[in-house]
Amino acid sequence: QVQLQESGPGLVKPSQTLSLTCTVSGGSITADLYYWGWIRQPPGKGLEWMGAMTYGGSVWYNPSLRSRTSISWDTFKSQFTLQLKAVTPEDTAVYYCAATKELEVHTRDAGDYWGLGTQVTVSS
Repeated sequence: QVQLQESGPGLVKPSQTLSLTCTVSGGSITADLYYWGWIRQPPGKGLEWMGAMTYGGSVWYNPSLRSRTSISWDTFKSQFTLQLKAVTPEDTAVYYCAATKELEVHTRDAGDYWGLGTQVTVSS
């Protein structure tokens, strides 16, 4: 079974750039059938889709985050990254990477693959 794992700093200062990595491992799936992206959940709120890309590298972003967000594959497509610029305390959340059948996701659906999530706190 495919496994995804997020990694990155747990604490980021305001105005800095948050960089997270998602490592993909385990069983094989038809990567072309999935969107590979990032979702976050602020404390006390629901899931917020941030953006996703195809295996070929076409990328879509949440319009509210587009100006600050970048998602990309590494050279060998065993990892993909999220960069979020100019963070504020409102960006504090649990960040998830996922391989999903739908582009925009707001719930966990059967057949999708999610990481366990990583807590990111923005504070000085």
